[in-house]
Amino acid sequence: MGSTSGRHHIKLKDFVNWFEIPVYDIQRAARFYGTIYSMEMEVAANGEFAMAYFPTDKGIGGALIAGPGCLPSDTGTLIYLNAGNDMDAILGRIDLAGGRVIMPKSLISESAGSFALFIDSEGNRVALHEKPIEASPKHPTDRKPPAVKKAAKKTATSKAKRP
Repeated sequence: MGSTSGRHHIKLKDFVNWFEIPVYDIQRAARFYGTIYSMEMEVAANGEFAMAYFPTDKGIGGALIAGPGCLPSDTGTLIYLNAGNDMDAILGRIDLAGGRVIMPKSLISESAGSFALFIDSEGNRVALHEKPIEASPKHPTDRKPPAVKKAAKKTATSKAKRP
C-alpha cells in the first residue's frame, strides 16, 4: 500500500529525533542521570514544566521532563540510551544513584551488541545499548582485498578468455 497523499516517502536516517523521559522530581532525576553518566544536566523551568537536557553537540537529543501529564512508567515505551563502550561502569552506578538494574548486560548478537534494563530514580523502565566492538585486523596483511577488486579481476580474466 502506498501513500494516498501523492507524496513520496522520504527515507529517514533516524526515526527518533528527540526523546523525553517523564519524571516526578526534576532535580532528583537530573542527579540520577548525571551520576550514572558522570555528567551535568542543564535544568530549565518554563511555567508548569521543567526539563533537564542530556548534553549533546550533534545527533539525537533528549530531556527529562516534569509537569502535568508527565507520568513515569515501568510498562510504557522503552527508550534505549547509548552506553557507548562503558555499559559496565554505567550499570555499576545505577544502584548507588537510586535506581535498580532489572536485567543485567545481555548479548543481543555479535553484530548487534548488548543491552541491559534498569528502573530509574522516578520509576521508569529504561534500556542501555552498547554497540559491538568492531574487530580490526591485527596486521594490514591480514585484510582481505575489497570485493570490488575481486569483481574487476574476474571481469578482466573472463574477457581475456573470450575468442
